[in-house]
Amino acid sequence: MAKLSTVELRGAKTLLTGATGGIGRTLARALAARGADLVLTGRRVELLEPLAAEVGGRAVPADLTDRGAVEELLAAAGEIDVVVANAALPATGLLADYSIDEVDRALEVNLRAPAVMAKLVASRMMTRRRGHLVFISSLSGKTASGQASLYNATKFGLRGFALALREDLRPFNVGVSSVFPGYISDAGMFADSGATLPFGVGTRTPDDVARATVRAIERNLAEIDVAPFGLRLTALLGGIAPGVAAAVQRRLGAEAITEQLAEGQRAKR
Repeated sequence: MAKLSTVELRGAKTLLTGATGGIGRTLARALAARGADLVLTGRRVELLEPLAAEVGGRAVPADLTDRGAVEELLAAAGEIDVVVANAALPATGLLADYSIDEVDRALEVNLRAPAVMAKLVASRMMTRRRGHLVFISSLSGKTASGQASLYNATKFGLRGFALALREDLRPFNVGVSSVFPGYISDAGMFADSGATLPFGVGTRTPDDVARATVRAIERNLAEIDVAPFGLRLTALLGGIAPGVAAAVQRRLGAEAITEQLAEGQRAKR
């Protein structure tokens, strides 16, 4: 089978969702450094427009909890070569603590919006036989954790969607990648929550996520993890022996971390 040609980021019209988050801002700067022609989107206009000016991109505000927002966003963005689907809502905590509206919002932003965006953008990429889609996921898409059933559902779903879509788009020379961060310091959901980690559980940085994303695009990688070896091993174990992985996580105190995450993120559901 012929190898897919990869996308050159320099000059590529690149749509980045969730650009106003801490990791989103780092992604925007890293993509701009590679020469991407950026279209940035997010809900916080007061952060989005200065960031777009900084990286020489264009700001298109959008609220992905609105079902019509994806189509409006893509109409405003124009022809797209690369999509980096980074927008996500926190969804940790016991399912019983969520309202139905909060469940719907998590599913809408974390799973439905990237799937609909991929459908609409990929049809044009297939015609041109060129393009790349990147989904910023989480290690929570590879191994389940207590008190994270809703978040796990969105991230497991996103992983399966991306892997299958990669096979569907392969004949059209369109790449699909997923990036799986673990605990990220300095910015993002974990850092913003104020949660603390037990001794020996390491983190990575937003710059690590950005480098992995650029590498995934330029090398057309199916998946790439951004986490220390121990967390990557736990994620691998989660796919092979989920019961054992759950026991390991209990021993490491993962549920206490998730409780802190849920409390720190409650206002952002």
